[in-house]
Amino acid sequence: PNGIDIGSDGKYFELITGANMGGKSTYMRQVALLCILAQIGSLVPAEAMSLSIVDRTFTRLGANDNIMQNQSTFLVELNETSIILKHCTSNSLVLLDELGRGTSTYDGTAIARAVADFLANLNCRTLFSTHYHALVDSFHDDQRIHLGHMACVVENENDEDITKENVTFLYKYTSGW
Repeated sequence: PNGIDIGSDGKYFELITGANMGGKSTYMRQVALLCILAQIGSLVPAEAMSLSIVDRTFTRLGANDNIMQNQSTFLVELNETSIILKHCTSNSLVLLDELGRGTSTYDGTAIARAVADFLANLNCRTLFSTHYHALVDSFHDDQRIHLGHMACVVENENDEDITKENVTFLYKYTSGW
């Protein structure tokens, strides 16, 4: 089980980090599905849930190209992100998973930072996962953004032989970085 509290402290933007396969995308999908279920009047599998009306749910999850239209994964990602930015409001729920991964690290970080800044200024409920640690550094003291990560336990982390490391994913969203 995971919980989330978006907006009660004035921070509507959740910047989520964590290891690959740590559960970031699944967590984001879980939040979107619970929101949609609640809005249509369905029962939700949760101990408790309270939310305000969401006018639209936007997602940019996964990596897909469109070979038939001669569009790379990066172009598809930018087009979908552009649509989100043009149509989201402060009442929307936006989920962006590893934005900017289809290009160089420098360019991807710049794109992700600009999009994150736009959505944070809009006070749009946003879950934004990233592997760009420069984003965490940029937004560490930002009063608009809450930092969180998917927890894991690393055993033998300081061993000189990297093959002796053992990672256990906890699939638990925790505050902080």
